[in-house]
Amino acid sequence: MPPRPSLQSLLLMAAFTAGEDSGFLLTARRRLPTVAAGAHRIRLLHSFAGSRRLSGSHEVACCLRSAPVSRPAGPVAIRSRSVHSAEDYKKGCEERLRQLTGKLKKEGINPKQWRLGTFQRMMCPMCKGGSTEELSLSVFIRIDGVNATWNCFRSTCGWKGYVEPDGVPKLSQAKNDTECEADQNGEPNVAVNKVYRKICEQDLHLESLCDELVTYFSERMISAETLQRNSVMQRNRNNKIVIAFTYRRDGVLVGCKYREVSKKFSQEANTEKILYGLDDIKRTRDIIIVEGEIDKLSMEEAGYRNCVSVPDGAPPRVSSKLPDKDQDKKYQYLWNCKDYLDSASRIILATDADPPGQALAEELARRLGKERCWRVNWPKKNDNEICKDANEVLMFLGPQALKKVIEDAELYPIRGLFSFKDFFPEIDNYYIGIRGDELGVHTGWKSMDELYKVVPGELTVVTGVPNSGKSEWIDALICNINDQVGWKFVLCSMENKVREHARKLLEKHIKKPFFNARYGGSAERMSPEEFEEGKQWLNETFHLIRCEDDCLPSINWVLDLAKAAVLRYGVRGLVIDPYNELDHQRPSNQTETEYVSQILTKIKRFAQHHSCHVWFVAHPRQLHNWSGGAPNMYDISGSAHFINKCDNGIVIHRNRDPNAGPLDVVQVCVRKVRNKVIGQIGDAFLAYDRVSGEFKDADQDVAAKAAAAAKAPQRK
Repeated sequence: MPPRPSLQSLLLMAAFTAGEDSGFLLTARRRLPTVAAGAHRIRLLHSFAGSRRLSGSHEVACCLRSAPVSRPAGPVAIRSRSVHSAEDYKKGCEERLRQLTGKLKKEGINPKQWRLGTFQRMMCPMCKGGSTEELSLSVFIRIDGVNATWNCFRSTCGWKGYVEPDGVPKLSQAKNDTECEADQNGEPNVAVNKVYRKICEQDLHLESLCDELVTYFSERMISAETLQRNSVMQRNRNNKIVIAFTYRRDGVLVGCKYREVSKKFSQEANTEKILYGLDDIKRTRDIIIVEGEIDKLSMEEAGYRNCVSVPDGAPPRVSSKLPDKDQDKKYQYLWNCKDYLDSASRIILATDADPPGQALAEELARRLGKERCWRVNWPKKNDNEICKDANEVLMFLGPQALKKVIEDAELYPIRGLFSFKDFFPEIDNYYIGIRGDELGVHTGWKSMDELYKVVPGELTVVTGVPNSGKSEWIDALICNINDQVGWKFVLCSMENKVREHARKLLEKHIKKPFFNARYGGSAERMSPEEFEEGKQWLNETFHLIRCEDDCLPSINWVLDLAKAAVLRYGVRGLVIDPYNELDHQRPSNQTETEYVSQILTKIKRFAQHHSCHVWFVAHPRQLHNWSGGAPNMYDISGSAHFINKCDNGIVIHRNRDPNAGPLDVVQVCVRKVRNKVIGQIGDAFLAYDRVSGEFKDADQDVAAKAAAAAKAPQRK
């Protein structure tokens, strides 16, 4: 609702239109509160010529006083200051209005006559009023030319907008807006409750339905008895016979809505908005809300009288924000009927099946409380279409089908609250094994597969002392997974240069050294052809998350880019290596334990939401008096949450003492497996090939020696 013009503005506009229209002056007089007889009087002193514009020689003055005062003897000098300020104000208004009309024309809004300070109905240039060519666009232009707004009320359009003239600073607009709420003396206006029209059937010239309209309803399966009980009538309006749906409270006529057979609607102006059929839900525990009056009548044909219809149809979309009660004009009928709705314990929303109808259901549920709302599922009308609303079900399938729709209504969904039934399709697929990875993806090593498999949507935390081979093992693992099932990965490996990381991955893929260097021994270097093929494989399999400047990446930044990689490239795995290379801007009032818990929660949600496995590398804290044995998950620097929150916890360790055992064997310690289906706690031993960077299952004898060496430091 646009703000009211201030008292000062009304007086000035009355002066501008002197001799033409006294409406502004009458409005200004009504704005003055009556406190005592003769307490306020208003006079308009003017002189004007026959022309429509005031010339510079004419004088205009507005005089406001609170009580009669004695006039001084002699002539009264009229000051010219008000004249000049009024003239400047008028010119400013005219210039702003000129700009507004020009901008509105550019938007396609160009009526035959411009009306100021009132809502003007016209054809919407976007939807052209639909098939009925309805004048659905409402345009409001402020009298002072500060802005203009428009809104199309057709549910399938909903076009709205706002324009303002150039050169009007925001401060001036704010001032104008606040002036509308206070008079020239700075006193706020007294709030006035809206007064609705009192209407009756005689004044509206309502009459009983003619045979043609009764036949029209019977074709829609609505009986004459139902029409009579709901006081459906007719009226001759603009030389047309229209259907009149009477809105009543306690039997008293409150409003009336008209419908032409061509589905063109209108309502009586300045009447209170209430639900249609309101008396039928008085003190009922179950209420059905539909989108149209004919749907309410259809529900009655199926045996449900406890049904009401909204008066204004459906919105084009769900609003982004829920307004306060006083600002909730579109749904004021809900607040006007609050006493009737509060007593209901179950409200079934049977709005239309189209997008606006579903948007209406959401808007109603937000205001009525989703916890007590239910919704219907409309049945199929034929092989290709579903029924749009209650009347279509009644017409095509009959009253019993409509009754079943209400009986089968389901709880309205509440975000974050589910039943197992919502996940039955997913559980069925899990039982059948339709995806193929329900039991996890094999690692490529037999000794590891008994302990650990890779499941989409899980988090694996990997730790180990420096130079134990954590990153090398993860690289070998993802190469094996790509070779077996073709997964793609996104890598956030801050400790590796891109070229070095590419070398390690290519060596594992091609199984040949990258260089003719000492570490390669006598092995043949990969050929140029193999190198080019490997580059293509790298590009198709891996995507990189890298900071292009000196800034450290935050976990939110990494996960946002990983999400883009999932959606754009279909990656199934994310590697974050390591934790201490991330930017940790922890709030001063948050402990490190709380901070780590928050990070791991974000990573787990990402993994589950995108069905992506995440490997997160975290270094252990500095180990004092270290004996050479494998650390445990609780040694990770930062928090015990690393093992508490992860799905799988793995420690990578290798022997550094040649006297204690083989140096080329890596001990993979599986210290946590949340899902018993895919693994168990235990140790696996893999032989590391330094030439190609590959990991292979260690021989039994070698594994036994390595296991004995791993236990040796613990006995010291």
